[in-house]
Formats: sequence, structure tokens, C-alpha cells
Amino acid sequence: MQDEKNKPVKRRFIAGAVCPRCGEMDTIVNYRLGDKNYRECVNCGFKDEIRIQSRPAEIPTRVNESGLDKEVETPVKILEPGPAKKNRK
Repeated sequence: MQDEKNKPVKRRFIAGAVCPRCGEMDTIVNYRLGDKNYRECVNCGFKDEIRIQSRPAEIPTRVNESGLDKEVETPVKILEPGPAKKNRK
């Protein structure tokens, strides 16, 4: 079993990313050391820690809410049919 410190670091290029220092596109690699993520430019050597933010709370919508909390519909007034009326001219 290998120790985590001896494992090779898996680096991935970020497509379309622009380096904030040199302005070159497609030169940024992303990698993880321990519990921190880093980005690094292979062109100029810029290095920065990426702070991972937690997911924002999901906005309640009719799609993701259950229908159990709906109010029970009650009729306001029931109309009974009366005797038929003849048309007057």
C-alpha cells in the first residue's frame, strides 16, 4: 500500500482557462495536494489555491417540492339544478 505523500499528483488542464498573470489561454493545470486544490500556469509559473465553496441551497420550486403540503380544496357552494325554465320571446 502506497502512502498518499508518495503518490504522483494527477494534474489536469482546464480547457479555455486564461492565466491571470500572463493572459495565456489553455496553460492552467489543476491538481490536489492533501485537502486543498491548486491551479498553476505552466507558462509563467503562477500558482494559486482554489477555495472550494459549498453548494448553494436549492431554491424551492414546483419541480423539486413534494405535493404533500398542498391545501385541501373545498367547494364554496354546491348548486342544485332547479326546474327547467322555458325560453320567453
